[in-house]
Amino acid sequence: MERTCRILIVGGGITGLTIARELLSRGADGILIIEKEGRLGAHASGRNSGVLHAGIYYSPGTNKARFSVEGNRLMKEYCRERGLGLEESGKVIVAGDDGKLEGLSELKRRADSSGAESRIIDDPELSAIEPHAARRGRALYSPNTAVISPLEILQSIKEELLASGKVDILFGTSFNAIKGSSTAVTSRGDIKFQKLVNSAGTFADRVAKSFGLGEQYRILPFKGTYKKLTPEASHLVRGNIYPVPDLRNPFLGVHFTRGADGDVYIGPTAIPALGREEYGFLDDLSAETLSILFRDSVLFFANESFRTAALSEIRKYSRRYLYQEARRLVPELKESDLVDTPKAGIRPQLVDWTSKELVMDFLMLKEPGSIHILNAISPAFTCSMAFAKHAVDKLLE
Repeated sequence: MERTCRILIVGGGITGLTIARELLSRGADGILIIEKEGRLGAHASGRNSGVLHAGIYYSPGTNKARFSVEGNRLMKEYCRERGLGLEESGKVIVAGDDGKLEGLSELKRRADSSGAESRIIDDPELSAIEPHAARRGRALYSPNTAVISPLEILQSIKEELLASGKVDILFGTSFNAIKGSSTAVTSRGDIKFQKLVNSAGTFADRVAKSFGLGEQYRILPFKGTYKKLTPEASHLVRGNIYPVPDLRNPFLGVHFTRGADGDVYIGPTAIPALGREEYGFLDDLSAETLSILFRDSVLFFANESFRTAALSEIRKYSRRYLYQEARRLVPELKESDLVDTPKAGIRPQLVDWTSKELVMDFLMLKEPGSIHILNAISPAFTCSMAFAKHAVDKLLE
């Protein structure tokens, strides 16, 4: 097969789909999306918690802070217009112990800077919102946090794109290399393009490097596993209960979310994984596994915050330890209330290997004719529709 298109999008996750949608809104046509899997949502876009974040956590001036509030609003509007599932359940952030109370003030400061609505609430207000959440005198309430069904949204956008007649999607098609300046070598033949968007998620760094970009970056995969509450215990959580996180790392900590399916999930963990798609146990071992272990080892000694997070997260393989963490947020929780679930995801965390620091924000690299979106990790789904406007601006410059 040999094809031509005006704009080639590598990766059919939420970032690639919303960029295609934004291009359509600006009159573009001849758009081709290639997706290596046979369906949408096989990886991060379909395996996340389904939480629409509100912009509470992110450092002022970052892309995450810049696009969360607007992205939250746009995604909610889309769900309402299309009749898609949307639970506007809000979120409370509680201190797991008294030593975390000061962190609430920093989160409030970040929320205010981002324009995210939030307020400090006292114990009676917390009890009215989440009667079983831990009470420590005050908590932070985010009324705009919501829960959606990621797969439902992906399917809706796909149908919208294909119905336009200006977008095509090739499933089971992997990007392998670049030939010249405007031909992509794929598993199904060459594709000539005028412009290219690299939104390949977990493999975006590899695509960028084939263009000679991002050589200083490496990927460290982290596995997010979950438990869920038994039906008898699900009354303990109405919406979302989160801890005060360690803001030195990009992980939000184990939390409770009532999903779109009505089940209450506990997680995710952020356990160092051995492969970019290691959703089970040792099911994605490859030639890169040794490289990943090497990167983990180097960062363990070179980066104190990574070392602290790794030591804490690895213990969450223990059901007992995970339960103890969760019980800090919901004191009435019993260990027997937790049951196993196959739900799991991978967070492809980008590391700047020059500084040995985890990259905390989305990263976009640009060259004439292409843009490359790296580190599109949480809250990428929330930000996607707002971020797509920014990405298309850069692509069309």
